[in-house]
Amino acid sequence: MLRCAQSSAEEEAVVDMGTARILFDKWQDSYAARMDSVRSSAIRDLFAAASRPDVISLSGGMPDVASVPAFDVARVAHDAIEEHSALALQYGSSEGRPGLRLIVAELMAESGVRLGPDDLIITTGAQQALDLLGKIMIDRGDTIITEGPTYVGALQAFSAYRPNIVCIPMDDGGMRVDLLERELERIGPGGAKFLYTIPNFQNPAGVTLTPERRRRLLELTHEYRVPVIEDDPYGRLRFDGGHVKPLKALDDEVVYVGTFSKIFAPGLRLGWMAAPRPIVGKVLLAKQAADLCGSAFTQVIAEAYFSKTRWRRVLQELTRVYHERRDAMLEALEEHFPPEVRWTVPQGGFFIWVIMPRFIDSNTLLAEAVEHGVTFVPGDGFFPDGRGRNCMRLAFCYAEPDAIREGIQRLAEVLEDRLELYRAFLNAGALPGESDASTAGDTRALGG
Repeated sequence: MLRCAQSSAEEEAVVDMGTARILFDKWQDSYAARMDSVRSSAIRDLFAAASRPDVISLSGGMPDVASVPAFDVARVAHDAIEEHSALALQYGSSEGRPGLRLIVAELMAESGVRLGPDDLIITTGAQQALDLLGKIMIDRGDTIITEGPTYVGALQAFSAYRPNIVCIPMDDGGMRVDLLERELERIGPGGAKFLYTIPNFQNPAGVTLTPERRRRLLELTHEYRVPVIEDDPYGRLRFDGGHVKPLKALDDEVVYVGTFSKIFAPGLRLGWMAAPRPIVGKVLLAKQAADLCGSAFTQVIAEAYFSKTRWRRVLQELTRVYHERRDAMLEALEEHFPPEVRWTVPQGGFFIWVIMPRFIDSNTLLAEAVEHGVTFVPGDGFFPDGRGRNCMRLAFCYAEPDAIREGIQRLAEVLEDRLELYRAFLNAGALPGESDASTAGDTRALGG
């Protein structure tokens, strides 16, 4: 028997068919058409499962805020009220407090980027910067270029404006600039609105764009008149190797997006964008329409934290913690994962990208993994077109090393069950034309 009811809170029609529950949205005709292309974040959808006490989360890229001294944060927050209450509790400027923009300029100078406070806007996290850039630059049907795979939050931000997203494959050296050149030749000069890249410890792949490829990428984008957006949330979290200059340090015209979430605290929701001043001006107009101004209170706290505490020691300890956890995950992968599976070895950041044989669907694998008490993020969420179903992203930033080892062992057991069945079919000749090499896919590409 069908039962129709209406929620007083959401005013939605509900049809209850046994255990099935179907929701009918009576506002469906009121939404903008661009919302049709916006997908929910698989990472956010996993939070409910990951919050269970029996589940080890290798999914969310959550910083280890427990390593940030609570006493120091409490002290600078108290100072913000005591010394700057009239400013901290009031509306602020749309571009952000001058003191915080000066601190950002000084931080970027340490990476070789020379700019002044007027070249910067403080944003509500780096995510707002991506959305505002999409808002001012993308018209429906425009072509934009990203890495493949790429950050799911960028796909969400850009997809709302309905572009044509072209993904350039990567290998262990980052974006394949030879394939980028081929794509730019096809599109033609000025044919892409921008190129979006995460060159340091890329999310989700964990790889870093080599210095040679950075220079070639900039040469190509200049030649084909394509603006570059550089997203750099993890650049200061390096474990191995030497410093690699950001693209912004090599080319003043690069639009650079940064965040305090990985070097301080994501709960403050503070990021920034550095760009040529005409772009800054357009983003500023879009930001005024979005939120008028950011939180003066959190900006005052950040100013005090970066000027009155030993934050570099905290960051050094955070980096040590992440380094230890990465090593624990790599050791566990080497010990427990089947030989048909391969993965990246990041020099920093939060993530490892795993490429499985093509026949494995990471979405159905996730359902089994949750039953075994471990989560990861399926790979297809990091592509706009459904590729990457045989891939997964593993985060080593949040769980303790022992939990990481246990989580990888649980996940390996689930994988092994899938592979045993496949091997049986393969040995019986039931899968003609297949071989161990072919199931692994391209040994260079990370797209699956």
